[in-house]
Amino acid sequence: MEQTGHGRTSSEPVEGIVRGLIGLVLLLLAAAPADAAELSSSAQTEIDALLDRLGTSKCQFYRNGSWHSGVEARDHLQMKLEYLVEKGLVTDSEEFIAKAGTESSMSGRPYKVRCPNQEEQPSAVWLGSELRKIRQKDSK
Repeated sequence: MEQTGHGRTSSEPVEGIVRGLIGLVLLLLAAAPADAAELSSSAQTEIDALLDRLGTSKCQFYRNGSWHSGVEARDHLQMKLEYLVEKGLVTDSEEFIAKAGTESSMSGRPYKVRCPNQEEQPSAVWLGSELRKIRQKDSK
């Protein structure tokens, strides 16, 4: 490296700029969750109702190779919801279904629901149907 008249090398100003840019990027990343979209109270109410319906149903929920009770499914989807909200990755009920209720984020395998006297179906279909029922009930 080339020595300047002040005991510094000519690459030091570039290193300072790079350090400054890295610091700026880290600052922006740290601030991102504060600016992330939040779940509206109406979406939270709908999702809570959806999870309650799942938890109190007699349906079973297929996840990663095994069937689980509605209560277990509700608890699992609640955990996923909390994570997604914390990261600012879900803002409405449809996004919740798409990002939390459709497939395993670990394996990518689709979730399924089977209920008494009904055919097994993809969880997104069941959750979407229940969401429509909730909205119809609320509009009356």
